[in-house]
Amino acid sequence: MKSARTLRQLVAASTRSLHQHRGPSVGLVGAPFSKGQPREGVERGPDLIRAAGLLQKLQDQGCAVKDYGNLTFEEVADDEPVGNVKRPRAVGKANQRLSKAVQAVKMDGHTSVMLGGDHSLAIGSIHGHSAAVGELSIVWVDAHADINTPLTSSTGNLHGQPMSFLLHELQSKIPDLPNFSWIKPCVWARDLVYIGLRDVDPGEHYILKLLGVKVFSMTEVDQLGIGRVMEETCDYISAKKKPIHLSYDVDAIDPSVTPATGTPVVGGLTYRDGAYITEQICQTGLLSAVDMVEVNPLRVQTDEGIQSTVSTAVDLLLGCFGRLREGNHPKDYRLPEP
Repeated sequence: MKSARTLRQLVAASTRSLHQHRGPSVGLVGAPFSKGQPREGVERGPDLIRAAGLLQKLQDQGCAVKDYGNLTFEEVADDEPVGNVKRPRAVGKANQRLSKAVQAVKMDGHTSVMLGGDHSLAIGSIHGHSAAVGELSIVWVDAHADINTPLTSSTGNLHGQPMSFLLHELQSKIPDLPNFSWIKPCVWARDLVYIGLRDVDPGEHYILKLLGVKVFSMTEVDQLGIGRVMEETCDYISAKKKPIHLSYDVDAIDPSVTPATGTPVVGGLTYRDGAYITEQICQTGLLSAVDMVEVNPLRVQTDEGIQSTVSTAVDLLLGCFGRLREGNHPKDYRLPEP
């Protein structure tokens, strides 16, 4: 029986080998899950992103891609609130399944891409990633901090709470919830960076300050510019030399670009800002897993709004795996002879 350390070393070696001999090797997992928030439609995100040509576009830019398909999530009966927390049994069970799926993707040597679904799924995605490779750096790109605890949340929706379940420093503040006993903290506050925040609850603001989390809100993005933000972010996380988990909520982008999402907030990142973030994270060479969540086609009335949101999600993912807006060409490209 191999030790956890040995398995992690094998995963790291396999990933390095794949990246040395070809473009990134990507493993896609669809998680059509919506119970972490109250709005139907977000479960359609994975298939919409695939239908926009993600797999072929990744292959066209040199990636080896394996699609593991969509996970299926069983209905949970009698999922009554626990205190203020809504649908904990369904969320806990779904994330346990997702954690195992992401572990399998990583053990196969791929960079994991989780297509959501709502952002409560980051619990399982990050947990499974850490279980496979060890300690992580987290870059969380979002309008919201999603770091409420079950006791600070005003809504009880678990898509606003995933980071609190993952942080070592907050475990004494987390009450017992059904189907959550499997979750073990796996992230340190010092390894977490936020980009794009602009709708932060009072409890979350207190937590971020208390733990000294590195935050680039939209105020800092406006003040410094996205170039400086990403220079500081990449210097901060690259120094740690830990695999990077990029958790990207499409509502980080301004709703003029990505309106098809459940909790849009005006004043967000531009398309250019959002793409630049992925390009710079890719260039660190440390990207090991990505979440792309909260695409909800039922939140807009026009096909144009859906198309803009989905195509942006696809472009962000392509940026994670080497797409450059200046253009790309295959390494073996040669000019044709006359």
